[in-house]
Amino acid sequence: MPDRGGGPTGPRIRVGRPSRRARTLLMTLGILAVLAMLFVMFAGFWTDWLWYRSVKYSSVFTTTLWTKIGLFAVFGLLMAAAVGVNIWLAHRLRPPLSAMSLEQQSLDRYRMGIAPYKKWVLLGITALVGLIAGASAAGQWRTWLMWINGVPFGQKDPQFNLDVSFYAFDLPWYRFMLGFGFAAVVLALIAAALTHYLYGGLRVTSPGARATGAATGHLSVLLGVFVSLKAVAYWLDRYGLAVKSSDFKATGNWTGLRYVDANAYLPAKTILFCIAAICAVLFFATLWRRTWQLPVIGFGLMVLSAILIGGLYPAIVQKFQVQPNEQAKEAPYIEKNIDATRSAYGIDDADVTDYSGKGDPDKKAEQRKAADSAASYRLVDPNVVSPAFQQLQQERKYYQFPDTLDVDRYLGPDKKPQDTVIGLRELNITGIPKRNWINDHFTYTHGYGAIASKGTGTVTEESDGTIGAPDFTESGLPTTGQLGKYEQRIYYGEKTQQYSIVGGPQKELDYEKNGERTTSYKGKSGVDLSSPVNRAAYAVAFSEPQMLYSGAIGEGSRILYNRTPKERVEAVAPWLTIDGDAYPAVVDGRIQWIVDAYTTTNGYPYASRTTLGDTTADSLTNNQRAVVAQQNQVNYIRNSVKATVDAYDGSVSLYQWDTEDPVLKTWMKAFPNTVKPKADIKPELLAHLRYPQDMFKVQRELLTRYHVTDAAQFYSGSDAWQVPDDPTNKDNSAVPPYYLSLKMPGQTSQKFSLTTTFTPNGRPNLGAFMAVDADANSDDYGTIRVLRVTSTVQGPQQVQSELNGVPEVAEFVRNLRGTDSDIEYGNLLTVPLDEGFLYIEPVYARGGSANYPLLKKVAVSYGGKPVFKDSLSEALNAVFGVDGEEPPPETTPPPGDGDTTTPPATGDAALKDAIADAQKAYTDGEAALAEQDWEAYGKAQEALQDALARAAEAEKAAETPAKPPAGGSDDKS
Repeated sequence: MPDRGGGPTGPRIRVGRPSRRARTLLMTLGILAVLAMLFVMFAGFWTDWLWYRSVKYSSVFTTTLWTKIGLFAVFGLLMAAAVGVNIWLAHRLRPPLSAMSLEQQSLDRYRMGIAPYKKWVLLGITALVGLIAGASAAGQWRTWLMWINGVPFGQKDPQFNLDVSFYAFDLPWYRFMLGFGFAAVVLALIAAALTHYLYGGLRVTSPGARATGAATGHLSVLLGVFVSLKAVAYWLDRYGLAVKSSDFKATGNWTGLRYVDANAYLPAKTILFCIAAICAVLFFATLWRRTWQLPVIGFGLMVLSAILIGGLYPAIVQKFQVQPNEQAKEAPYIEKNIDATRSAYGIDDADVTDYSGKGDPDKKAEQRKAADSAASYRLVDPNVVSPAFQQLQQERKYYQFPDTLDVDRYLGPDKKPQDTVIGLRELNITGIPKRNWINDHFTYTHGYGAIASKGTGTVTEESDGTIGAPDFTESGLPTTGQLGKYEQRIYYGEKTQQYSIVGGPQKELDYEKNGERTTSYKGKSGVDLSSPVNRAAYAVAFSEPQMLYSGAIGEGSRILYNRTPKERVEAVAPWLTIDGDAYPAVVDGRIQWIVDAYTTTNGYPYASRTTLGDTTADSLTNNQRAVVAQQNQVNYIRNSVKATVDAYDGSVSLYQWDTEDPVLKTWMKAFPNTVKPKADIKPELLAHLRYPQDMFKVQRELLTRYHVTDAAQFYSGSDAWQVPDDPTNKDNSAVPPYYLSLKMPGQTSQKFSLTTTFTPNGRPNLGAFMAVDADANSDDYGTIRVLRVTSTVQGPQQVQSELNGVPEVAEFVRNLRGTDSDIEYGNLLTVPLDEGFLYIEPVYARGGSANYPLLKKVAVSYGGKPVFKDSLSEALNAVFGVDGEEPPPETTPPPGDGDTTTPPATGDAALKDAIADAQKAYTDGEAALAEQDWEAYGKAQEALQDALARAAEAEKAAETPAKPPAGGSDDKS
């Protein structure tokens, strides 16, 4: 018996094994860690559900969730089954004895190593491929919902006579199914081949047969399925030609069939379908013949046919049939592309009329009178005056206005609609005096009030003597004015991106007539944080542990987040594309954000595609104003939904606007009761709805080419237009469209419109003017009118250049330099008037004692005659030469640019020298103007005036030699 006493022969002590208490503690910690991980995963799901329920769109969340779960489960199981069954079948079909070869002997150790874990290996592989396939399929939830809920367009494509819905809703789903089938077969084929190789069914270096009969049959069937899917792909490719994108020199981006597609690719796809179907039968036949000879020959024939019939033959047709007479060959297909594109973008009803562009020079008095009613000239540029709003109406450092304000219509004192520039005083969290968690998220929670000014821009004088500030119709804190009484607190806005916790023990900063006070949110928006579970979930979701224990959160506390209008609309309607410019309107005593939303597809046959981000970009777009989903390529777009977001309680309403749009009808079937009928739009809201900018920009981009409906003219590109660069901006970006109330030719009253100009491709002169009726109350809402200019008329860049060349501008710039100020140009407005175009441009001064833009001057041009005056009425009088004003002379183009005017031949050397100096000064001024070097430009203008004065004196001296001018004719100083 061992000695049980002490010493070296005492009892052994077990080292390294934890005690029961330690094991229990470790197990508990492990369970808690797993639960914590699960809770982190659960928190995101739970907070999303709470948010959707708070905005009363929980059906969107559940429909999307269950669709994703269903697709994940179905396609994950299908992929797992396809791979798992084929691995099991390959294992079952393994030969009973492996060949005695070095190859098989080296594989024995792998077989022996896998043997105890075969089931786990099988489960692991199938689970992995199932998870990957399921996750991929879940991302196709939009494609599935559009396929299962698709409604017909009622329009058929010209090639296959199928409804457009087949290409928009059905074909994308069929292509996904086909792609999934290819992936499943390829993975199953690889897995089966590896299993056969591992268990001796396939041999690479062993003598004798390379494959057993069972392996041959199994793999042949899989190859047969693959080739069958290829046959289906060839058949679907036939229809895919109608929505195929390609480069075509006549149009650039081309969608649809061309001559080579209809006469070479289409029959080639049909032939390849037949060959692939025969080849698939040959593969299936190996189940009985047990030989690879016929299927290999068939597969080789299919590959050779794909090269010759699918590649070489179309190239021959293109080279020898199309290129020698391309215009005639492509004409029928160009016509189809024109018709489809115009229909898909809603420009098929655009009214294009010829317009001279040059007014009658003998009708100045009539033109001056007509100018008063031709438009409501919006001199207050919403893209310029935001700093003035900021300086004059910010009131507190923690408030801000957007960089670009909005244009809307409100009733003036005469109860008539007037164009109004409006902006909301939103919260600026960076301006909070003392930054901490309580101030950032509890105390400073909302903006306050809408500020508005007349868009017509009468020059006003501030109390400090400053002249040129906006004429505010709603101002102050709290605001007062023409908007009446309304809820001024702004909890949801374009600049409000942080979360706030309101309604609980912690009070919020607020205002009343007598100054600051505190308030507590009374709205029903946000998610209740009274529940510990909710607090914990949001603490995890926002990575903010203070939410768990802060005493500022208690009974009634609610968290507000996803607070920008575009975020909220996109979340409740993820199938919509959101316009880049949400704008506010005071409706029924509430501030409502109005958001335009689009339904799109890239499956409209024959319609050319466009990229939204590129098409809608202009000199004003930025991250705040960029269209949502801007990288999407589309070839069909409709402004099908008007949405509103309440600035106080964040409630979202979606209204059906385009009642005929089949894409919207499809989504309304998929998400029932989420979109309200158009009849539910109240008249007060309807008065503020307008034609959306991004839709207009897409349409104007397409109209640069698709205003032409003749195939031959379209092919030649002789009448192509382009959107000109913004003449008031240096970055060579497109001129933005402008909202303006104006009368188009033939109209008897002004209409609130969205306008733009075009120039001929590669030339600066005016090519066309486009306006769309933007008033939602108008019977002609959405009517596009295009004036095609038939004369050579100055374009925006040329008008801007000539306005800069007016001597008064140089003097104005010199005076500004003396006050340490800079000139800033407003929007260059274009208005049709008596067969000509009236250009109006407000000019601002910025700097000096008032570091914000002040409206100081108005530039006007008509018939190539620019003027620069203190007010619009003065400028109109001057440009038309009425009320004692002399009309300005016709502007003279710079030397060498078509100018054939020569100075009178006096024979006087002083006159020649003065003219030469004048020409040099003009050239120097133009060069300085191009470089925006105002100092050099001012000096050049001074030199020009001096030279012109000397020329006048020299000419007078030549005519009256007996009375030489003072100073002598030789004075050239």
